[in-house]
Amino acid sequence: MSIIKRSGVTEPFSREKIAAGVKKACQGRPVTDQDLAQLAQRVEETIRQTGASQVEANEIGLAILEPLRELDEVAYLRFASVYQGFENLEDFENAIDSLRSSADVAPEDG
Repeated sequence: MSIIKRSGVTEPFSREKIAAGVKKACQGRPVTDQDLAQLAQRVEETIRQTGASQVEANEIGLAILEPLRELDEVAYLRFASVYQGFENLEDFENAIDSLRSSADVAPEDG
């Protein structure tokens, strides 16, 4: 499977590159290298399920968002702010509101 970058360059898919990219968003957070490896595996599985041999880099970013949100919400906000190009405080507020509303509907552990 290959990734088509924004510049049009194609490169092979790499779990390591996904883990390394997400690791920056996880700096200072309680996220282990094992957590990152599992996240990268989930992203790869999601992308492979599409059956496509070439995938836009944008699709990789979208596939990262949900598993990262489940892993660590602060890291999710960091990654999303760069990936989705947050431009102002309102963008952060909207993302936080979305996290809060999804937490409100999530089933309680018990």
